[in-house]
Amino acid sequence: MIFKHDIVIVGAGLAGLRAAVECVGQADVAVVSKVFPTRSHSGAAQGGITASLGNEEEDHWEWHLFDTVKGSDYLGDQDAIEIMVKDAPRVIYELEHLGVPFSRTTEGKIAQRYFGGHTRDYGKSPVKRACYAADRTGRVVLDTLYDQCLRHQVKFYSENYALSLIFDGKKYVGVVTYDLANGELHLLQGKAILLATGGCGRIYQTTSNGFASTGDGIHLAYQSGIPLEDMEFIQFHPTGLYPLGILVSEAARGEGGFLRNRLGERFMERYAPTVKDLAARDVVSRAILTETREGKGISGKDYVHLDLTHLGEERISERLWEIASFARIYLGIDPIYDPIPVQPTCHYVMGGIPTDVDGRVLMDEKGSIAHGLFAAGECACVSVHGANRLGCNSLLDLLVFGRRSGLAMKQAISTLDHQTPPTDALRVMEEKIKKLFTATGKEKIGDIRQGMQSLMMKRGSVFRNEEGLKAGIEEIRSLKERYKNIGAVDKRKAFNFGFMEAIELDHQLALSEVILFSALHRRESRGAHYREDFPARADRYFLKHTLVFQTPKGLQVRYKPVKITRFQPEARVY
Repeated sequence: MIFKHDIVIVGAGLAGLRAAVECVGQADVAVVSKVFPTRSHSGAAQGGITASLGNEEEDHWEWHLFDTVKGSDYLGDQDAIEIMVKDAPRVIYELEHLGVPFSRTTEGKIAQRYFGGHTRDYGKSPVKRACYAADRTGRVVLDTLYDQCLRHQVKFYSENYALSLIFDGKKYVGVVTYDLANGELHLLQGKAILLATGGCGRIYQTTSNGFASTGDGIHLAYQSGIPLEDMEFIQFHPTGLYPLGILVSEAARGEGGFLRNRLGERFMERYAPTVKDLAARDVVSRAILTETREGKGISGKDYVHLDLTHLGEERISERLWEIASFARIYLGIDPIYDPIPVQPTCHYVMGGIPTDVDGRVLMDEKGSIAHGLFAAGECACVSVHGANRLGCNSLLDLLVFGRRSGLAMKQAISTLDHQTPPTDALRVMEEKIKKLFTATGKEKIGDIRQGMQSLMMKRGSVFRNEEGLKAGIEEIRSLKERYKNIGAVDKRKAFNFGFMEAIELDHQLALSEVILFSALHRRESRGAHYREDFPARADRYFLKHTLVFQTPKGLQVRYKPVKITRFQPEARVY
């Protein structure tokens, strides 16, 4: 079936919904989501949204800019970062007026708390900058924006999987989707297409990401000819519940929790003497793994303790209720009385689809525009996070650039008519599905996925080296060959999850190769990318963005410069 809309948004997390809210009333907007919208992964965000409101301590956007640039290990584009941090207070007050129930100070102002890497006076001491709603910030913002979309009658295609982008030779004109409820293929035609599909954390075995985070939008852009930017930078959040990887938000340390090793030492004092447990995430993750490598993990294992016991029952119940409930439900531990076992867990991808500051997708290192195609959120790389994202900057990124993408799409469609999509768009996808349904191979999807997740943890997680990366690339390519020999998936039309797992695995294998390939070619350590064979940052050679292209001869790396406006690279000391 063919459906026409002015704007088609793929993804119903905060970036997609904020873009939809911006466009309603002036455009016919459709939102496609592989899950029911309020189950989007944005709802899992616990900690908050950063903004220099200064409600509890003096703060300025220039300090926020410095922290974000420094946190990015100077790989973030400073013009884009400045746009984001300047816009942050407006974002918070806009959300407040839409009905987001932020936590409050005793004076009734929006409350703020400490978060890793956020400081006053250009790094002198931590500052309270994160605006929050207890530890359920993403949940309440997602619900609020979804309510606004319903109010303005946005058309939702829930539980529809995007299978391909449609390019007519000049511009992107639509999306082919699979309707989970009935098994039908739809062609959603649009004057502008926005990808807001989130990250790809399920590539890794230990991850805080939900099962839907399989990198679909990133790979759809990549296989249609768009390069991927800075994919070597995969953030491991330092505190995932051991051994599950479920996130324990930085809010726990922002409220005063701290890490201890087997000896009971607050070891972060050695790695970040000034901000200690509130250092940037890459710093804390490496510190935890260094401690466990040295045999200082709890009981000699590969985890440490996050201690909240000194905070008291009232504070934990009021501000960290969800974190406490996760520990109780999944581990049988009550953090009021006992420390929480934690280890680094794959959390966020800093790279993705290259875009400008208005969400327009870029086709090469020269900044050529992919007409009709936009991207925002974790699947996009604008780049405001560079080599490492600071806590609570992610929701800010989604909301600032989701809105800006909406504004740009409204402007773009004002002079455009619907273009007739290629007549074979649905037929090509029907042929691909038919091959999956009639495959005669012996390989199992689950076995290949498990192999991929295991090797990505071994070869491409926090610590990397040339030997491991080269081996990992060969192993991934071997898995891609095995994927060609998978057996037939379930042939039923409705709720065919086996079919979707096969499509998702194809996305994940391709992105795994790009991650390892990008990491192999960056022969330095910067932010979340740590090379044991090149432990120093090498600004002379690698102060630039990686772009990986898919070519007939294989993967190809090109580079483009980092945009530096105010802060020149310097030593990154915490």
